[in-house]
Amino acid sequence: MNGKTVWERFSPMVTIVLFVWFSQLSAAQSSCESRCGQRSGDCSCQATCESLKECCADYRQFCLQISPHSGTLLGGAHFVILNTTFDPASKLVCRFNSEIDTQGYVDSGNRGHCVSPLLYESGWIPFEVSTDNGATFNRHGTWLAVHHSKVSAEFKITLHNATKWQYYGTPNTGGSLTMSWNASLLTAAAVNVELWGYRETGEAYSDSWNPELRFLYSLEKAVPNNGSFTFIPSCANGSFSDWEIGALRVSPSMKDEGARDVAALWTGVHALAWHLEEKFRNDSAAWAYDKCISWHETEQDLPEFLSEIADCPCTLAQSRADTGRFHTDYGCDIEKGSVCTYHPGSVHCVRAIQASPKYGAGQQCCYDDTGAQVLTADSIGGNNPDRGHDWGSPPYRKPPRVPGVSHWLYDVITFYYCCLWSDNCHYYFTHRPSSDCRTYRPPKVGVVFGDPHFITLDGSNYTFNGKGEYYLLNTTYKALTVQVRTEPVSLENGSLAKATRLSAVAMQESGSDVIEVRTTRLPDHLEVLRNQQVLSFSEQSWMDLKGVFLYSSVRGNVSVMFPSGAGVEVRGRGGLMTVSVLLPEEFLNHTSGLLGSMNNDPQDDFMFKNGSVLFRDSSPEDLFIFGADWAISNETSLFTYDTADLLNTYFYAEKHDPAFVPVYSVIENPDDPLYGEMSELCGQDPFCKFDTMTTKNLAMGNATKISFQSHMSLVKDLEPVLSCGWLAPPTKGKKEGTTYLAGSIVNFTCNKGYVLTGSAEQTCLSTGMWSGNTPQCVSENILGIVLGSVGGALTLITMVFVIYRHSNKRNPRESGLYTPEAYFQSWLNESSQTPFVMQPCSPKKDCGTP
Repeated sequence: MNGKTVWERFSPMVTIVLFVWFSQLSAAQSSCESRCGQRSGDCSCQATCESLKECCADYRQFCLQISPHSGTLLGGAHFVILNTTFDPASKLVCRFNSEIDTQGYVDSGNRGHCVSPLLYESGWIPFEVSTDNGATFNRHGTWLAVHHSKVSAEFKITLHNATKWQYYGTPNTGGSLTMSWNASLLTAAAVNVELWGYRETGEAYSDSWNPELRFLYSLEKAVPNNGSFTFIPSCANGSFSDWEIGALRVSPSMKDEGARDVAALWTGVHALAWHLEEKFRNDSAAWAYDKCISWHETEQDLPEFLSEIADCPCTLAQSRADTGRFHTDYGCDIEKGSVCTYHPGSVHCVRAIQASPKYGAGQQCCYDDTGAQVLTADSIGGNNPDRGHDWGSPPYRKPPRVPGVSHWLYDVITFYYCCLWSDNCHYYFTHRPSSDCRTYRPPKVGVVFGDPHFITLDGSNYTFNGKGEYYLLNTTYKALTVQVRTEPVSLENGSLAKATRLSAVAMQESGSDVIEVRTTRLPDHLEVLRNQQVLSFSEQSWMDLKGVFLYSSVRGNVSVMFPSGAGVEVRGRGGLMTVSVLLPEEFLNHTSGLLGSMNNDPQDDFMFKNGSVLFRDSSPEDLFIFGADWAISNETSLFTYDTADLLNTYFYAEKHDPAFVPVYSVIENPDDPLYGEMSELCGQDPFCKFDTMTTKNLAMGNATKISFQSHMSLVKDLEPVLSCGWLAPPTKGKKEGTTYLAGSIVNFTCNKGYVLTGSAEQTCLSTGMWSGNTPQCVSENILGIVLGSVGGALTLITMVFVIYRHSNKRNPRESGLYTPEAYFQSWLNESSQTPFVMQPCSPKKDCGTP
């Protein structure tokens, strides 16, 4: 063997193999194929890589951006994959939730297209794309599935005169119906107009309970795609009329009727009155009554859910302020003119954000123009609890948690049966009675605003001008964490003030998505990130995320809502960020951080991490030390570091900058050129004065003033209100007054022919009890009989009592025999000095017919 060892003969081959293997490994680690959100090697596939300029070369090829990024959960939304091209020969398959495939395609410009499927859930849905007809899925993105009623009007079919559609066939409602859509969203010359019905099958609250959206029939095929369709409805044939709720779909006519997961537009889910059987049109009230009774009987066999839903806030002000637990019901919104179709007499309704834990039920609360709660016991326009929460509830996908449609099936169409198509609301309200507010407890609120100033959850206030990243709130209940980042304030001359402001807030609860809100270069504009990725609210103002809900209707306001009922409100104003935290009473004795220890005792608000407490009247310097103690660490940080400046200033530096020494107090100097304007602006507001003087900026002082006033208004709106509970009118009578809060007065009267007994007026006392006695209405005839009977009974009782009283007296008797008559005569003799003489009876008189 020429004297060579085995290793010497094979080592060149091994070296080559290892080199090839390491080269392939390195190449793999430099690619984002199946690695979106990860970081390894020399490049990144994380969402922050673009701003840090460290993305792998194929980042956009495998980590997908799409437009539009949202659409109805009913499916059919067509979207384009951005910033990458595809081989024209590619056979695209789009897979959603790792289980539902839809057919994609590559257009003439080499852009990829996908169509969203039917998803019985809302929120961000992961999807993958295959270019080899489903053999491998190595490209990843996310799609936002939206509640059918929350889809932007641009992307759905509009029903003209929607009320007419849902009352069609009832008296005096008929004729033609019209719908319209954006024809440019469907690349087809002709379309089919289809009806789809929704129902839920199987045993309620069992594994066999399933949702079903089914194609029923086409109203018309090959309709010109001109964006409008008008027709005169015909009654459904056979079993089709059993489908009473559903939606209309417009889809390309080259596709088969009822084909699933094709590009399409939908109406919202609605009552299908216009397609119901002939029997409905002949006598809609009788038909609806039968349906109402059938539902009433079915409801009696279903589990009771009312006991596990929360009570409503007592006032309109409370309902709008408690943003961690309640949100506007878009069907009755005071900001949009109070068009309350289902709640006449109400001006605003809210819904509990979270569904009940066991049954997924919802709560709704409605209020009149006085701010008082409207109850169904007093008005058809009152609020109703829901067996199915309108917005659905995690984990979705199964009844009664399917967003929108479950609610329509159990709570809305049944309202049509009993209340709108017939006059039998008492059946509906038997199962959907309003909840009053006797057990409602408003949340406590803490805030950080301005330069920055803190008002704790128990009401203490202080200023902490540290530079760094800190725990605003840390809880042992539900593991809620809220962190804030501060930065020095820039003066108008470009230098930095010895004061700071909030630049970002990040939060998470029990493993939820991490939500971060931060300021931008644009005044009063806020940027929102989910798990370090920027979110766009251009298409949707409401988002269902993992363990958290988001709402942002304008760029300067963001509401964050957690399952615990905690809410975080972030506002951008005048270049400053304000963060308000609302916590329900379950968080009592479970909080720490810059917002203090929530326990109704402000004395221990300034508690350090080690449990020691600083006195409330401590110096600004001592309070600065307290604030610095609540600095976070890189290991616990929830923040995103996606620029070199953020990395250098916060990630690689100390979390609390010890070199930054702020101004602890300001001196009001009348000789200061700003003094006069500051005094006029701020008045006696110390926060406004401090911020104006430290920043030399009246606009910042004004922003601080407004933020403080807003906080005080919020605290006022959330003050506890006592309720004595609903009062029933007496049978055969009426009541005047439908407010049941402390100090409220309710008056009672009876119908003609009846007399009131009990209290004619009752007042809600500070004890939570009603004054007086329960009022009752008694027939005048019965009352006369009763009073006569009572009078006779009282006379007899008096006589018996007198006889009993004197029976024990010792009277001289000639005889040992005792008779009542003898005793009675003896009593008369003893009790009167004047001899008692029996008077003769009066002659009989005729009083007439009673």
